[in-house]
Amino acid sequence: MKERITYPFAAITGQQRMKLALILNIINPSISGVLIRGEKGTAKSTAVRGLAELLPVLEVVRGCPFQLAPGERGEVCVACGRQECRERLSRGEPPEVVKRQTAVVELPIGATEDRVVGTLDLEHALQHGVKRFEPGLLATAHRGILYVDEVNLLDDHVVDVLLDSAAMSVNTVEREGISFSHPARFTLVGTMNPEEGELRPQLLDRFGLCVTVEGTRDPAQRVEIIERRSQFEQSPALFVSHWKNESQRVAEEIARAIEIYPSVIVDRELLFDIAKSCLQVGVDGHRGDIVMLKTAKTLAAYHGRQQVCREDIEEAAALALPHRVRRQPLQDIASDVELRRSVAEGAARQ
Repeated sequence: MKERITYPFAAITGQQRMKLALILNIINPSISGVLIRGEKGTAKSTAVRGLAELLPVLEVVRGCPFQLAPGERGEVCVACGRQECRERLSRGEPPEVVKRQTAVVELPIGATEDRVVGTLDLEHALQHGVKRFEPGLLATAHRGILYVDEVNLLDDHVVDVLLDSAAMSVNTVEREGISFSHPARFTLVGTMNPEEGELRPQLLDRFGLCVTVEGTRDPAQRVEIIERRSQFEQSPALFVSHWKNESQRVAEEIARAIEIYPSVIVDRELLFDIAKSCLQVGVDGHRGDIVMLKTAKTLAAYHGRQQVCREDIEEAAALALPHRVRRQPLQDIASDVELRRSVAEGAARQ
């Protein structure tokens, strides 16, 4: 089967805020994903699929359906059912390890809950007294990115399952009194066209970041988009090769930021700026404050700094708060400009 060639992430024209939000989630998955809202044809899906080439290399147990790292062995391995793993465990041998690129797993439209979370083989459990689990997409996405296109069209209960697993980093399946859990640490990326309906506010809040994208109004940029896409369709391999160095540069920046992030510090004074920003725009709860802090620290690391500055806080607010602003019924999510104005006006009143 011929390998599918994806459009390079680095070759996407414009859409800087969308690309930044995706990069920040690669650097720091605990930001809890990103929701990308925008009209059709604005490179939402192209950007997510292009992430694959930028993602870090992982060590994975060979053939593991749960994508486990070598140190993650446990109950999952005992109940997995793979003959090779059981034999190695019985002999006390370490698993065979391979390296592979972090995966971008795409959730098909219309996927059922069983397809997402996996299923338990009840007949086997009852007959043999051993749990046997058929992994779903959450197992495949462990330690990777789970991409949901048109997330606003998914059944609410499936979206709830995705968000709960993303928040808890564990997927638990319970059927007829039998329970099975496995690690499910992944970055959830959702894309949607607001014209087709919005997500409930409770679900919106569970996405760490939110960006709204639209087509450029600059004729020069539109021509550039046309030319690049035409070149890619004419010779995909040649086009990808042309952008290889730029893609490598972005990947190296991400790897450097991952190393820097644990040492990033933030002054307590800036924590008050975060709290005030959330209060000024009417954010409910405390998730917005926490995500803002994580985003600001990740921004500092991405820019090669070990100290968060006020500009990081402002940029983090523009990414983490738009979908959390308290709105009237039928009111749209705040734009970046509107949000910055609200924060500035609130600060002026202090």
